[in-house]
Amino acid sequence: MNIKDMISNGKQVTFVRYKDGELWYATECGFEFPVPISDIGDATFLASDRAMLFMRYIRKHVDMIEKARTEQLVS
Repeated sequence: MNIKDMISNGKQVTFVRYKDGELWYATECGFEFPVPISDIGDATFLASDRAMLFMRYIRKHVDMIEKARTEQLVS
């Protein structure tokens, strides 16, 4: 999963669903990631937006997936 490829060249994310206190978005390549409601404050989250603005959440989810894969291989 290359984050740069997901966010470069004006790529967009699209809102997919809300579940358990998280807004779930998908990148143009189909990668889904959560945005915790607790992080939003008074910000406005649109149905579609520039992926670059969501890099923090994309990176966080990619890191979580990689950590889980590593732990699974060790077990």
